[in-house]
Amino acid sequence: MGYKVAVLMGGQSFEREFSLESGKLVCQVLEEMGHEVLPLDTVSDLVDTLKSENVDVAYIALHGKHGEDGTIQSLLEFLNIPYVGCTAPVCRVTRNKSNIPHVISSHRIGESGSACWPAQMCLSVDAFKSMGAACALKSYEEHIPGYPMVVKPACGGSAMGLHKVHSFDELASGILDALSFDDEVIVGEWVNGVELGVSMIEDADGNVLVLPPVEICSSHEFFDTSDRMDSDGVEFFAPPKSEQLADPAAIEKINAAAIETFKAFGCRDLARVDMIWDGSAPKILEIDVSPGMTKRSFFPTACKAAGLTLGEVLSSLLDKAVKRS
Repeated sequence: MGYKVAVLMGGQSFEREFSLESGKLVCQVLEEMGHEVLPLDTVSDLVDTLKSENVDVAYIALHGKHGEDGTIQSLLEFLNIPYVGCTAPVCRVTRNKSNIPHVISSHRIGESGSACWPAQMCLSVDAFKSMGAACALKSYEEHIPGYPMVVKPACGGSAMGLHKVHSFDELASGILDALSFDDEVIVGEWVNGVELGVSMIEDADGNVLVLPPVEICSSHEFFDTSDRMDSDGVEFFAPPKSEQLADPAAIEKINAAAIETFKAFGCRDLARVDMIWDGSAPKILEIDVSPGMTKRSFFPTACKAAGLTLGEVLSSLLDKAVKRS
């Protein structure tokens, strides 16, 4: 069945250009599946347009602020428009990467699990500017097991504001730059290993299908913002090519960690978990409830590796959203 689908994209976040590219591909594949597509940049007249167009369902191709923090989800719920993706309360929690340890640990309620995460600490801009935390940066060395460390915004994507810090002298400038993208900064353990994007789809019965992990091989020191904009410096492999992941037991641990993270946060429909396989365990970095949908993104790559077409997957998620309403 074809729907009239509002594809929401663009917005005002630092990730606007990524979002517009994702939205373009989503529109293309949904049109090929027979849906009537209404591409919408999320500008000031968005509500009037949504009300006048009488859309059946919305697909959120927004990244970053307003797209992944519950803002657009709350608005669609207010307008009684069904949409693909996680609910507003879930988005508010997944948006902040520092929530990962607490949310997953609480979900286990004392039981063992598959997911683990790097050691990290999170402080707000007010702690630095108003409470003097900048004078105690050496304290990070008491909590994080040595250099290099990672410095990154607590909320945000596309590796914007992310730094690999090799010494104490680099720490302050890294924090300052990260805080230009968000009001909170994470300083944590740098994990070496195989970087992976693990995408998941939830079916109509609530079963979570893990798509083949996508291994990221960057020519730079890490998978940075430039890699995400220009494919020349990075290669993706699905299934992974690393010998470390040739053992089916490793893939089993990776899949279990992804599912545990998905369920711990209460996600629905689709999500992607980014992680590092450190040689023995998957270290969770973040969960993305609005996965990129560009031709270079993990989710379309994983669908292809699983023998699925992106159009069929997105159409099934539209069906699920409409029936849910």
